[in-house]
Amino acid sequence: MIITDNFDYLLMKKFLLIIPLCCTAAFASCGDDGKESIPTVSVSCQPERIEAPEGGGEYNISVTTTGKEWGVYATAEWITVETRSTLQPKGDVSVKVEANPLTEVRSASVVLMSGGARKVVDVTQAAAKSASYYAPEGYKLVWHDEFDQGSELNPNDWTHEVKQAGWVNNELQNYVNHKSPAGSLVTEVRNGTLRINCFKEDGKVYSGRVYARVKEGWQYGYIEASIKLPKGKGTWPAFWMMPVNFKSWPADGEIDIMEEVGYHPDYVSSSLHANAHVHSNNTQITHEMLVPGAEGEFHTYAMEWTGSNITTYVDGMKQLSYDNRKLGRDDWPYDDPFYIIFNLAWGGSWGGAQGVDEAALPVTMEVDYVRVFQK
Repeated sequence: MIITDNFDYLLMKKFLLIIPLCCTAAFASCGDDGKESIPTVSVSCQPERIEAPEGGGEYNISVTTTGKEWGVYATAEWITVETRSTLQPKGDVSVKVEANPLTEVRSASVVLMSGGARKVVDVTQAAAKSASYYAPEGYKLVWHDEFDQGSELNPNDWTHEVKQAGWVNNELQNYVNHKSPAGSLVTEVRNGTLRINCFKEDGKVYSGRVYARVKEGWQYGYIEASIKLPKGKGTWPAFWMMPVNFKSWPADGEIDIMEEVGYHPDYVSSSLHANAHVHSNNTQITHEMLVPGAEGEFHTYAMEWTGSNITTYVDGMKQLSYDNRKLGRDDWPYDDPFYIIFNLAWGGSWGGAQGVDEAALPVTMEVDYVRVFQK
């Protein structure tokens, strides 16, 4: 089966690489009838199709146009395009195709533009011989980040929260966009992982809180991440989800796939919050389990979420399970799209319940990958 991404949505992905396109200057001439005639612009290329192996590869497209300028974009995240000399009638596009993690053939396009003309180069990639990930039966991968490209989070997928200390839960950290005022990184992509750093600088504590696909999220699915937790009293790392169309808490719900606090090392928790079950009156749905080595080693934390049940897992072992009891939205506000959150808090009502040890700073939470599967 060939997997083709939704074109209307992926058209927006041209911002992955945007080549500014001014309107092509077409010099009009008048015919015998006095009406203007506008030259037709065309664009051609070689090759007109790319067939990539499962391991990916790098390719070159030679472009020729009769227009004054041209541009290019890819319709999928697994294709990267780069080019120069877009103000010349001829040029080249470098195309990089990532390795295919899927056991199915996948396809997308590289789109060349000049004036009103478009030339589509189809890109088809062979399927992987075996999956490089685990997925429950009946699910397929719809989004993922392996954190193996570049040195920063992809801004098309990720959004940083920016809030001062005390914003929520009496937490002590300041959330900033990528860097502290002095330029230290609160988030970085390095050696195949996302690193969320928490540190003290100029008398203030800084850390990172990032959202995946915050404007659209996902409704239901199997969601998994591999995470290494930090050590130190005062740490409060979390992998959780909040509703896209958030209006009020806890009415709109909260799904905590994994949380841990440093003063209770290696004990990880999953929780659900709603009007009918919330921690403020000790009615939240929660479960805690000991995971030896959670601090300092990678473990997988996952959730299978349907319209009838939410079950969380640690390294494939069931952590929490809760059924939709058909009692209405106060008990089950989990039928709306939710987005993924990773954050590393410092102190606060839970993380700082037994004080904080600033000698532990700096600390880092590492995420090896995050994957979303849907039926």
